Amino acid sequence: MSRLLHVASGPYAPPVPTRELTVTSADGAPLHVEVHGPDGAPAVVLVHGWTCSTAFWAAQIRALAAGHRVIAYDQRGHGRSPASRLCSTEALADDLEAVLAATLASGERAVIAGHSMGGMTVLAAAGRERFRAHAAAVLLCSTGSSRLVAESTVLPMRAGRLRTWLTGHVLGSRAPLGPVTPLARRILKYATMGAGSAPDMVEACARIVHACPRAVRHSWSQVLHLLDLDHGVRQLQAPTEVVVGARDRLTPPVHARALVAALPRCVGLTELPGLGHMTPVEAPELVTGKIRELVTTYAPAKPVKEGA
Repeated sequence: MSRLLHVASGPYAPPVPTRELTVTSADGAPLHVEVHGPDGAPAVVLVHGWTCSTAFWAAQIRALAAGHRVIAYDQRGHGRSPASRLCSTEALADDLEAVLAATLASGERAVIAGHSMGGMTVLAAAGRERFRAHAAAVLLCSTGSSRLVAESTVLPMRAGRLRTWLTGHVLGSRAPLGPVTPLARRILKYATMGAGSAPDMVEACARIVHACPRAVRHSWSQVLHLLDLDHGVRQLQAPTEVVVGARDRLTPPVHARALVAALPRCVGLTELPGLGHMTPVEAPELVTGKIRELVTTYAPAKPVKEGA
């Protein structure tokens, strides 16, 4: 299980949940789930990406929990969810379905936001009945459906077989990340964030990413290397908003534009100048605002009947 090294104070410190529970996925894998905010409020489900945890969504949880029921969970092997031998897009979809079943009432619909591998989780589940029954709308942040390694610009080289081969080895490295040092922060900022990212943003992301065990990081890198979820994009029937940083090196804007072209019900694309891959941390107010808009439009609170 990963070491919890996230920041302890400030806007990127994880809020204390209203309640916590362990949800069991289809293969028996236990998942750590947090619920924030009041019962009965409009529901939002947050799905984090590769090497991250629920702590990644701290800014969104803090801003939304006053008027929403915010559900966040640690993907298997991340945060407080134990590692599993099964690493696949099917497992990601199983996990999301299990969380939806355990936290949402029958017929209850939520806005589901996924970042990076979290967005890929949504795409993997898009054709499943339980997902469709619970998804009122979707926000996809900094994600893609295929060709992740081939399109990555982490290595400043001309696109081609050599860059793809080298990128695969860099992202799939088994090497430990070690402590969060000034050099480690510079490397992470270059690879995943925009040049103008504030030091507290970089520190928060570095602590979260460095907490992910290297075996987990490597196992999921292999899944991402072979990712092909183009069919999931076409199956995603819920209204879907797409957000991407213009300087995203891990999932460049070419992925976002491909999603927009293929989604059955795309309701908007936002490209953020100067920002990188970690959009919920780099642009917390904007991402939170997009979630609020989707809730207001597609999953508003039900009016209370008089005398109830």
